[in-house]
Amino acid sequence: MRRRRLPSGWHLVLAPMSLVTVLPFVWMVLSSLMSQAELNRFPPPIWPEAVDLGGYQRVLEGSDFPRWFVNSVVVSGAIVVAQVVLCGMAGYAFARIRFIGSRLVLVLVIATALIPFQLTVIPTFLIFNKVGLTDTLGALIVPQLSSAVGIYLMTSFFQSFPKELEEAGRIDGCSRFAVFFRVVLPVAKPALAALAVITFITAWNDLFWPLVVINSEEKYTVQVGLTTFQGQHRADWPAVMAGTVLTTLPVLGVFLFGQRRFIQALTGAVKG
Repeated sequence: MRRRRLPSGWHLVLAPMSLVTVLPFVWMVLSSLMSQAELNRFPPPIWPEAVDLGGYQRVLEGSDFPRWFVNSVVVSGAIVVAQVVLCGMAGYAFARIRFIGSRLVLVLVIATALIPFQLTVIPTFLIFNKVGLTDTLGALIVPQLSSAVGIYLMTSFFQSFPKELEEAGRIDGCSRFAVFFRVVLPVAKPALAALAVITFITAWNDLFWPLVVINSEEKYTVQVGLTTFQGQHRADWPAVMAGTVLTTLPVLGVFLFGQRRFIQALTGAVKG
């Protein structure tokens, strides 16, 4: 029989931290099941007196939330596919192909991650307005087709990748592209999964850029759509909480699905 592990001193620190992290999510779910009168009460009750699904009904039937949800899925899915392909190829090129100034280019690419997007939002908006991409889903996808963080993650992974496997493929007559797609990518699944999880969460939760570039309500993402339930003088908090619960479920599902590979990739990146 396996011996049961006894709690260590770290559990005394991690348990309260986990509780503090989980409490906002629990309060969000409970608030979505309350009525407007209960949430307007001060102090609001901790537990709903009766389960009220009015917030979910107003979100799903009284708004374009299903369309906003589909828009977010399309935008986030396109961004994930693009970053997995482009950042994977860029990371492999920086890790394996040596050319004049390759290190300098890599440093410059990583340095762009230090520039806040708010500093470049005006020229980016002017460019998209000039080419006619404003108020379209393409305006949400194009700026995130690749990222410095994704390129750095894939570069770190490929630097720790054994060269012997690539050399064996080259000896068998494979081109560099064939080696990349047939030998390297199947082994790089943990890093690609981690990149996909990070990219999906970032794209799904993006609010600032969609607020700037999208004007039509039918092209809103879920994050922008949730702001419509908060007026200047009154907010429908049960609907806001219900929409937030529905918006959080895909992110939670994606993270739980790719959690194991996500940790494997980050561990490999740190070692590399």
